[in-house]
Amino acid sequence: MSDAPNDDRQHRRPHTPPMAAPFLEFDLKSELEQLHEETEWANGQNARTLVKFDDFRVVLVALRARARVPGHQTKGRISIHTVAGHIIVRAEGRTFDLPGGALLALDHNLPHEVEAVDDSAFLLTIAWPR
Repeated sequence: MSDAPNDDRQHRRPHTPPMAAPFLEFDLKSELEQLHEETEWANGQNARTLVKFDDFRVVLVALRARARVPGHQTKGRISIHTVAGHIIVRAEGRTFDLPGGALLALDHNLPHEVEAVDDSAFLLTIAWPR
């Protein structure tokens, strides 16, 4: 998974519009159930971009237990908010333990990787500099 703003690999399937509007509201439980029903979930990972502006994204990511998002970095600042399960984030030689309800913010250009301890889901928020 890449945090790059215009990376075509991020768009594995068409998104349901609108993704950028004055008001967007989501039922995360329903969104997560839908991710689990899609064929990509069989690979242990699935994601859906919920909000997409030029300088700001919100992505719901689902990982099976022991699945990993390998090391990567982004030009934007990010936050990782665990909404289900338990994940571990490694960055700058540190290990951050993020059970459900935990939130971690990382500065731009900071290499990091994510690993699911249990079947998990997190919201990835990306804010790119102007």
